[in-house]
Amino acid sequence: MRNHRFILASSVLVMLVSAIVGRAQPQSVTIRAARVLDGAGNTLANGVVEVRGVKIAAIDRRSGPVTFDLGDATILPGMIDVHVHLNWYFGPDGRYGGRGVLPSFAADAVLDNARATLMAGFTTVQSLGWAGDKGLRDAVEAGTINGPRILSSLGQMQGGGNTPEQLRERVRQAKADGADVIKFFASASIRDGGRMNVTQAQLDAVCGEAKAAGLRTAVHAHSAESVIAAVKAGCSQIEHGMFVDDAAIEAMANARVYFDPNIGLVLQNYLENRDRYAGSGNFTDEGFAFMKSVLPRGAEVFKKALAAGVRMPLGTDAVAGAHGQNAREIVARVVEGGQRPMDAIVSTTSLAAASLNLSDRIGTIAPGYEADLVAVPGDPTVDITRLRQVTFVMRGGRVMKR
Repeated sequence: MRNHRFILASSVLVMLVSAIVGRAQPQSVTIRAARVLDGAGNTLANGVVEVRGVKIAAIDRRSGPVTFDLGDATILPGMIDVHVHLNWYFGPDGRYGGRGVLPSFAADAVLDNARATLMAGFTTVQSLGWAGDKGLRDAVEAGTINGPRILSSLGQMQGGGNTPEQLRERVRQAKADGADVIKFFASASIRDGGRMNVTQAQLDAVCGEAKAAGLRTAVHAHSAESVIAAVKAGCSQIEHGMFVDDAAIEAMANARVYFDPNIGLVLQNYLENRDRYAGSGNFTDEGFAFMKSVLPRGAEVFKKALAAGVRMPLGTDAVAGAHGQNAREIVARVVEGGQRPMDAIVSTTSLAAASLNLSDRIGTIAPGYEADLVAVPGDPTVDITRLRQVTFVMRGGRVMKR
């Protein structure tokens, strides 16, 4: 009798589980557009992307009705920005760096930045420098708030008077805390001239320990000397590099490190919002004058690095005032830097994903990849500014904007 009851109960349980699982099976969502860019440089005309659950199931030219027919639009992978600061915002007085900001205001401001970034078509970002990213990253992953997928350094490291062993310990602690990447400063701010301010031994310690721990490194380095030292240390990615020379560019190309030059948004944004930044830290008259003077140099550095074959994923260093305008960086690469539109699109999709060690998950439209999709009107390979007019956003199979 006990065996019969057990078998009966087990059968009922199996039927209930089967019914629940059956109801939970993901439904198919299909999206058609005049063109589909796969993120790797290929185009499919009159394409349909099928999504099941959180994954892309198929890409083809099927006929018949679809869930979303976007007409004369272009579908591409969700865009990726490898350098943002979601915790930079303007206070209630409209200025940056104000004191006494209520925690509720700060939280809302960060969430607004995340939403603006997502609505602009950037479904993944790398946020470099804030411990609060951890909770934000987890909440986005859990689906409790709307925002881009977040990878974070959970802080920033300076060389200062730290010994190599002390820096190694900080790297190990960052790993234990859940950091996805290590952010390290090898030079001063651009407003302070960008000179190298660490030793080779410090760089070797940080990048060497990070590699041993399975972490990438993003190194703030403006001067040629600091870039060459970071390359020698085996660091993963160089940020900014405004004052690199031919030798530094050659070193990056030969070592196959990633280079994120930030030529189209961050400095422009500082100058456009000068009154809102002025008086905070090194945002002085001299600092603003210096930023304005080096603007043309950014495009020249980009052109030289492009000609040398340096791998340059798309990063903006987006700060207060710039969130949601991330695609300005792509436009600048094409209009001012001379990059081919398709190559610029690859830089913010599959190449950016590769720089984050996520090339098997995001940045490409192919079966099995995360269903991160965006759409823009017209053809961005003809008019790159179309990437600033995002009309459809899907992240992880969920439609966020349409």
